Amino acid sequence: MAANAFDTEIGETAEALIGPWRQPRQMLHAQVYDAHASIHDDATAQKLGFKGGTIEGPTHFSQFAPLGARLWGQAWFESGCLSAHYRNACFEGEEVQAALSKPLPGTSQCQIQIQMVKRDGTEVLRGTASVGEPHVATALEARLGELKPLADPVILRDVKVAQTSKRQTVRMAFDQNMGDLYPFSLRQKLAVITENSPYYSGADNPWGKPIIPMEMLSVLFQYRSKDDPLPAKGPAVGLFADQEIRLIKGPLFVDEVYEIEREVVALSGSRRTESAWVKTRVFGKTGAVVATMLLNMATLKDSYAPYEMEYRQLYGRDGRREP
Repeated sequence: MAANAFDTEIGETAEALIGPWRQPRQMLHAQVYDAHASIHDDATAQKLGFKGGTIEGPTHFSQFAPLGARLWGQAWFESGCLSAHYRNACFEGEEVQAALSKPLPGTSQCQIQIQMVKRDGTEVLRGTASVGEPHVATALEARLGELKPLADPVILRDVKVAQTSKRQTVRMAFDQNMGDLYPFSLRQKLAVITENSPYYSGADNPWGKPIIPMEMLSVLFQYRSKDDPLPAKGPAVGLFADQEIRLIKGPLFVDEVYEIEREVVALSGSRRTESAWVKTRVFGKTGAVVATMLLNMATLKDSYAPYEMEYRQLYGRDGRREP
C-alpha cells in the first residue's frame, strides 16, 4: 500500500481548501542566462525597481499539490493542471498561502479557481486547477484569447508566431545539476521544497518509482531551452508572467528520458514588457505527449540598454510605453 502523498495540514471552509502559511526558498541567486544575472539576483532586481531577487513563479506550484491531491487523489498526479497568472512578486522571507476552491455542491467539477496571497492580502497569483480532459478554457487559455498582438516589437522583432524549436532530449536525476538556468539539483530542491512528499524521493507510491514535483517540471522543461533559443535581442532580463503546466499521461519520473519541443504561440506586450508565449510539448518513450507547458516569458524593456535608440531607428519616433 502506497504512503500518503502529503502530511500537510489543510484548512477548510465551505468554499475552499486552504494550505498552511509557508516561506518559499530562493534557489536562483546564482542563475545566469545570456551571460548575465537574472531577476532572481538581488542587485539586478533592485536596478529594475524590485526590492530584491524574486522567488521564481513555479516554486509556488508546490503549495497547491497537497490541495489538488486532497480533492482529486491519484488523478492529480496523472492529469493535474495548474494555470496561473503571476500578479505580484514574492521575496524570500515572505509568507504565502495557497487556496483552492471547492467544486460546487452536487457536482464533480474538474476545473476550479486557485489563488495565493501574502499575509497583507497582496495577491501573488490567481488561476485555475483541473484534472483530466479539459472541458472549459483554463485561466491562461482564456487569457490568450484576450491578448492584443505585440505592436512595434524591439526585443522580439525577430521572433515569429509558430516558430518551433528542434526536438531535445531531457532528463532529471536526483543529483544532476540543472545548469546555469537552474544551478541546483532535485535532491537540493527536495531539502527545502515547501511541500515535500514521499512520492518524490522513493518508490512508495502508486507508480513504483519517484516522480518529479510539478514545480520541478518547469525546470526540466526549460533545462535545455538555451541550446536552441528564440532570436530575441539581448542582453535583457525576463520574468515568468503566466505559466500553465498540464499532465496528460503523468506523472513524469526521475531519471527518465523525455523529448521536448517548443512553439511560439503568441506575442504580446505591456507598458513595461515584450512577451513571448511558448507552448512546450513533452513526449514520452512511446512518442505520445505526456505533458505540456504554456509559458509567458516577459522581457523588461528597461533592461535592454539600446531599447529607446532601436525603437527610434525602427519606427521613427520615441519608444512607447503602452498601458
